Amino acid sequence: MDSISFHLDVVSSTGSLYSGLVKSVRVTGSEGELGIRYGHTPLLTTIKTGMVNLIDINDKEDQIYLAGGVLEVQPDKVMILADTALRADEIDEAKAREAMQAAKTALEHHGTGDSDYAGALAKLAESMAQLRVLDLARNRVR
Repeated sequence: MDSISFHLDVVSSTGSLYSGLVKSVRVTGSEGELGIRYGHTPLLTTIKTGMVNLIDINDKEDQIYLAGGVLEVQPDKVMILADTALRADEIDEAKAREAMQAAKTALEHHGTGDSDYAGALAKLAESMAQLRVLDLARNRVR
């Protein structure tokens, strides 16, 4: 099964970020981490902020930052319709670090039941996911 590929499309409101054959995809759905290979059981789920990790047919690994959206899995194709999707070269590292620090500061000043706390937690997750995609892209280049 490892050598069998399937088609992956990653699309956001700004356009297509990836369209091609892959061997595997990892993404975080609403119920947790999903590993997808050819022949996966069909499913439809929302996705959480994080990243999609893919391995193409040449065994090249790539990551794309995702902030929400929908994942559709069919046995021979996968479609990710993302609210926001960015490649590593589109992420502003300084802004992501600034957002992470602002979120940490906000978390220190709000109680866990506060709606501002939930918003700060979401911002922290977003900025950490963006920085993780950048880090993985840098390590891949070395």
